[in-house]
Order: sequence, then C-alpha cells, then structure tokens
Amino acid sequence: MSGLLVVGDVVTDVVALHGEPLAPGTDTAARIGIRPGGAGANAACWAACSGCGDVRLLGRVGADRAAWHEAELRRAGVRPLLVRDAEVPTGTVVSLVDATAGAERTFLTDSGAVLRLSPADWSPAFLDGVARLHLSGYLFFGEPGRGAAAAALAAARERGIPVSVDPASAGFLGKLGTDRFLGAVAGASVLLPNADEARLLTGAADAGAAAAALSRAFPLAVVTLGRGGALVAVSGAVVARVPAPQVAAVDTTGAGDAFTGGFLAALLSGAPPAEAAAAGCRTAARAVTRVGARPV
Repeated sequence: MSGLLVVGDVVTDVVALHGEPLAPGTDTAARIGIRPGGAGANAACWAACSGCGDVRLLGRVGADRAAWHEAELRRAGVRPLLVRDAEVPTGTVVSLVDATAGAERTFLTDSGAVLRLSPADWSPAFLDGVARLHLSGYLFFGEPGRGAAAAALAAARERGIPVSVDPASAGFLGKLGTDRFLGAVAGASVLLPNADEARLLTGAADAGAAAAALSRAFPLAVVTLGRGGALVAVSGAVVARVPAPQVAAVDTTGAGDAFTGGFLAALLSGAPPAEAAAAGCRTAARAVTRVGARPV
C-alpha cells in the first residue's frame, strides 16, 4: 500500500494581491484571480506533485462548481472523491495578499458545503490501498463535518493506518475550543500545526515548548514556522530544527498546505520525520514564489 487519502475542504479561492496597504472606505488597486483551493485539496495536490502516485481527496462541494474542481484535481494528479451538494454552494475564501508585508495573507471564509460532509458520505472502502490518512482541521469546526472526520479517523485506526491532522486555523480553533479540538483528534499519530496554532493548543509562549508539549499527546508533532522552517518533536522533546530555503515570497496562500503535501509524500516514500520536514519546507518555499495555492 502506498496511497494517501485526504479528507478535507475544497473551496474556490478569490485571491486579491495588492501592492499597497488597504485603504478603508475607498479603492485599493489589486490583481484579482479565481483559483481552486482548500487546505485539504491543496495538500493533496502538493503531495501528488511531490511524487506520491496515488492521492485521493474526499470532500463536499456545491453542484455549482463540482465539475471544475474535479477537473482541476485530476489535472494535479489527484483522484477526486467529491460529494455534490445540491443545496449549498461550494465554499469560498477571499485571500487578501499584501505584497508590502512579505506577501502575508488574510482570509475571509465562507465554508459553504465544506462543513456538510457527513458520516453518510464516508465509506471504509475509501481506505483500500491507503497507507496514510490526512484530515484537514477545517472539518472539525462544525457539524456534520466533525462527524465525518471522526468516522474516518476511527476507520483508519481500526486498520492500523496512521492519521495526520492539520489544525488549519487559529481563529476557528479558538472559537471551537482547544480541549474540544484535542479530544476530537485524539488517536492521530501526527499533528501539523503552525506556530500560532501550536501556542494556542498548549498555552505555551514559545513554539519549541509548544511543539514539545504536543508531542506528549501525539507520537509526532511538527510545527511550521514560516520562513523559520519547522520543528520536529517526539516524546516531549524537539528532536530537529529544520531550516527553510530563503526565497522571495510572492503569495503565501497555501504555504502550510504545500508543506503538508511535501511532508506526507516524503513520509510515504520512507523518509524519517526530520527529512520529511525538510522536504515539506522545500515544497512550501516553492509554493510561495507563485500566486495561488496549488502547484498547477
């Protein structure tokens, strides 16, 4: 078995790249484009781009854009397992990318059909031939998505398939509650937060201390630090600090998803965690040099 199944979000990204600070109450010039996105979908595409030959994505989209998203996933080498929702449109994220501040981005999110993925949409057969399951944290921020993620996690554990989770959003995580989130993802073998999410989940002020704390609850915790690279923690201690290639960032949208895809592809190829984290950093560095969250 060598397949990767990602269960997560598929959204339509509206990316607005502005070269000067936003001017409240009036116009700000920007380059605006519509692109396929979603943390789960992006990670799946980057995993396929990084050499994982069998990548599948389970998600829920509105019937309005289902065909387009399926085509874009296939173009990226991902097998789409998309549930079409006839009542609610595909989720949409407006990404405001500030070229004057290191290409930092701010998201406005309408989850749409994302959180309507339900346990009824899940089948244990999706795990046939799968060596790893990855869950996007966005599923945990509402029902019935939380139920779908729980069903997938339980089925994977029953088969002995390792599960990774990306907490996805410090803002949504804070609203859900850290204890509730940690309870929902108990049993996962890998947690992949960014520094803000790690600090929020643990209450630690330092990213290294947060990584170490999380590795007491999960066998492996990998905390991404943006331009600072990543921390790899096992059994309550940081065991590796992986640097990131220094590049000129154009758009940081999806950088964390790219890290996840590169990291998981490397793990599937047999790389140890520190080497996999280095692969993830290289993939993220590639991602930020282009506009949009996907490799193609």
